Amino acid sequence: MRVNTKSILAAGAVAVVATLGLASCAGSNDEGDNGATAEGGTLTVWVDQERVDALKGAAEAYTEETGVEVDIVGKDNSTIKDDFIQQVPTGEGPDITMGAHDWLGELSTNGVVAPLELGDSAGDYLDVAITAATYEGTVYMLPYAVENIALLRNADLVAEAPTSWDDMIAKGQAAGLDKPFVVEQGAEGNPYHLYPFQTAFGAPVFGTNDEGYDPTDLQLGNEGGVAFAEWLGAEGKTGTANFNTDVDADIARDAFLTGKAAYWLTGPWNVGTALDGGINVAIDPVPSPTGEAAAPFAGVKGFFVSAESENKVAANDFLVNYIGTEDVQLDLFEAGNILPALSAAAETASSDPIIEGFAAVGAEAVPMPAIPAMGSVWQYWGIAEAAIINGEDPVATWNKLATDVQAAIDAK
Repeated sequence: MRVNTKSILAAGAVAVVATLGLASCAGSNDEGDNGATAEGGTLTVWVDQERVDALKGAAEAYTEETGVEVDIVGKDNSTIKDDFIQQVPTGEGPDITMGAHDWLGELSTNGVVAPLELGDSAGDYLDVAITAATYEGTVYMLPYAVENIALLRNADLVAEAPTSWDDMIAKGQAAGLDKPFVVEQGAEGNPYHLYPFQTAFGAPVFGTNDEGYDPTDLQLGNEGGVAFAEWLGAEGKTGTANFNTDVDADIARDAFLTGKAAYWLTGPWNVGTALDGGINVAIDPVPSPTGEAAAPFAGVKGFFVSAESENKVAANDFLVNYIGTEDVQLDLFEAGNILPALSAAAETASSDPIIEGFAAVGAEAVPMPAIPAMGSVWQYWGIAEAAIINGEDPVATWNKLATDVQAAIDAK
């Protein structure tokens, strides 16, 4: 563990936490409702199992410097959000939980998260991370990782990065491949993977205002969206690319690993598989079909403070001044191999050309909308794209998508 206590102790942090410890002693019991002890209090932190060890050093350093015990609890990632929402109102939940930024709408609606005070340190993070951590103008999350898809290229089949969609297809065909590009879809489509192409046509899901995504400004059905739908239909099953609802994650992976495809649009979670398969992997930007940037979604991971925590000041201090340090963010990076959210840590991690490639693509990424209205989009989006790929009229299908989504939003 590389925690540098000189760099992570904020001025006055010890005094602040000492105050919390005195407050915890003020009651008639030695132990408070949230596990606070007379010696200085306790912070319970929920994390996924992969990152328990990565946080132990920070927890021990914080306890040594402040007297506040930090209990790192490994949780099942598939249930951690629902458990947090259910337990916080009862007083049984943790002080801090790890999670994803697109939980924010649900967490805020349920009143289970507290605002986070980043202060001047907000400028130390990647812009996309801070944007994602902010909901309705308020920061609620301490970001630690940024994840996005990019184009994996088999550099032994195609030596140079494509400059555009057409250039990618041409380079792949010149290498002797009929369908050089692959991306997972499935029977219900996969709009997450196709979103970069949609943004290249100037069709974001929602517009934005000063507080972030605006649920009253659905942009899905604008002229750019219709143009994207027409392009997607033309590039469908009979096109030169492998937009095919029969292609699931396993088929896409196999096509790349066996050299049937030179390009695979996927995320960092599949890089290890490609490297283990002996592929000479290069990471490229998503090739644009229009000349405008093809911006994928960014998913940002971080930590939230419980709205019912009895130690909110200590929780804020631990996150901002310990988890929000280069050493700890690099420990978290080593546990998950996802680009750190702290700029200094991201720069260090980017000495790896794979991470550097994803970071370059991530510079164009936009946070996945965390607003509740996004649920109405997911309900119809992939099904409409799958229908277009399979030959349904692109314009009529896309316009119906926009109408259905707007009606679903209005009904809530």
